[in-house]
Amino acid sequence: MIKDLLAHCEAHSADIVPIIETLVRLESPSTDKAAVDRCGAALADLLRGAGAEVEILPQPQRGDLVRARIAGRGRPVLLLGHFDTVWPLGTLARMPLRREGARLYGPGIFDMKAGIALAIAAARALGATGTPHPPITMLWTTDEEIGSASSRATIESEAARCAAVLVLEPALPGGALKTARKGCGEFELTVHGIAAHAGLDPGKGASAIHELAAQIAVIERLQDLTRGISVNVGIVSGGSRPNVVAEVARATIDVRAPTREAAEAVDAAFRGLHPTRPGTRLTLQGGFDRPPMERTEAIAGLFDRASAVAASAGRELGEGAAGGGSDGNFTAALGLPTLDGLGAVGDGAHAAHEHVEVDTLAWRAALIAGLLASFNSSA
Repeated sequence: MIKDLLAHCEAHSADIVPIIETLVRLESPSTDKAAVDRCGAALADLLRGAGAEVEILPQPQRGDLVRARIAGRGRPVLLLGHFDTVWPLGTLARMPLRREGARLYGPGIFDMKAGIALAIAAARALGATGTPHPPITMLWTTDEEIGSASSRATIESEAARCAAVLVLEPALPGGALKTARKGCGEFELTVHGIAAHAGLDPGKGASAIHELAAQIAVIERLQDLTRGISVNVGIVSGGSRPNVVAEVARATIDVRAPTREAAEAVDAAFRGLHPTRPGTRLTLQGGFDRPPMERTEAIAGLFDRASAVAASAGRELGEGAAGGGSDGNFTAALGLPTLDGLGAVGDGAHAAHEHVEVDTLAWRAALIAGLLASFNSSA
């Protein structure tokens, strides 16, 4: 089965690159609904060309979601990913889509428009070779890079109907799949103090900035890299003038944790913060918006299935954990078998050297197709 799929994908590998190029040329920053919807319209046409029934799911603030279904036998399998990017409109002018040897460069190409192209190529391969497969649902979302607030409910609803979730986010270095991801969160800590003249009445004031500095020292101690817990105070602001005791100061903090238990402990520590200086008070907003994707038995079993598919073609698959989150975190937290990192091999997510390895595209498409076929009810 996998050998036939691989032969087809290799014979048609040149067809994958134009799909990638079409999507990359349509810049789609998460916060620009019109731009994202232009990319979504082109994606819908590509999916219809692969034999899918496509539905646009309107979103009032963010780009419209694209859902595609391909008929099959048995319980569906969900292919999941996003086509919004971190790159603003106009990035192509300074980071043009280009090929250099075996690498194809462009904004959003690795994270993760090439992964979408691989899913389309896999669907085409299944159809062209007549390989039996389960019903396939593809859900391509539009706000993953900014937290998935508008798409999470749809993701979880679609995933609940499926036997497994295959996430087309980029692979780890060397092509390894992702069987664990950290949970991700963001807190905003605001300190309220008492304004006063810094020269005439400094004793009547209570500096929000000084209190925030003390709180940052406490927050820093929450980091425990040996346990995979990272805490980063990334933005700090406060005060109005040098000669005024600061009345307000705030910090925005990125937090990551590898397990639900660790995430809950970090969250509790933030909510337990208390002021150290008289006259100041704290307010806290935010929390973990993506639960950790832990390597459960269900996830390990799905990786074993993928490894068996690869082995039948004489290939080996690696696995590992990622510090960033994806929409697969949501489905894994529901207890659903979820396998991430099935997308393109390359490097440079969110960076100027973002690229994919063209020579690996056919194999990755065949792997996805073979993994889908392994769920066929008649197999």
